[in-house]
Amino acid sequence: MHGHGAAPPTRTSGTVITLRVLFAIAGFLSCGLLACVPLFRVAMLRGRWADWVLAWISVPLSIGCLAVVGSVPESDPRGDAALATVLILGAVSGAYFVVFDIRHHHGPPPTGTTPPQPSAYAPSQPGYGYPAAAPYPAVPPAPTPPNPYLPGPPSPQPQRPAPARIDQVRAELDELSDYLRRHEDGR
Repeated sequence: MHGHGAAPPTRTSGTVITLRVLFAIAGFLSCGLLACVPLFRVAMLRGRWADWVLAWISVPLSIGCLAVVGSVPESDPRGDAALATVLILGAVSGAYFVVFDIRHHHGPPPTGTTPPQPSAYAPSQPGYGYPAAAPYPAVPPAPTPPNPYLPGPPSPQPQRPAPARIDQVRAELDELSDYLRRHEDGR
């Protein structure tokens, strides 16, 4: 979409806050029906199996509670309990998302170091996809971690020659094309 070597556009702090608010209120304002949305966002960003399990459990829980609310009479206390459960689920999932998102965007605490995480754009196996982009030059640690959604200094990326594999495939296709033309002319 952005071409080889072009970075996706950066998000401003206003966009980050707007997305944070929308994800946080989605579960509660939909009466718990969309309580899974902030939980799936946390699971995608964090990638831990516990977050995925929590997100997938919230789907049948909210649907089941709303089914109980719709199937019992208004005077039945089970309907009140189910509605309270689904609203609490929506509020807790939103609060969990906000806490995680704030911690995620402010980085790790300054006392500990974390191992580098694999890039989402880097290929998982060597030899497949585009070559990995050159890493940014090391920057001395700042008193506060930089916000990844604020624009930083531009980093020019040098043009790379086409990989040898593409040239090989191109040559093989040319040979195949010549072969097919010769056999087509012979008929």
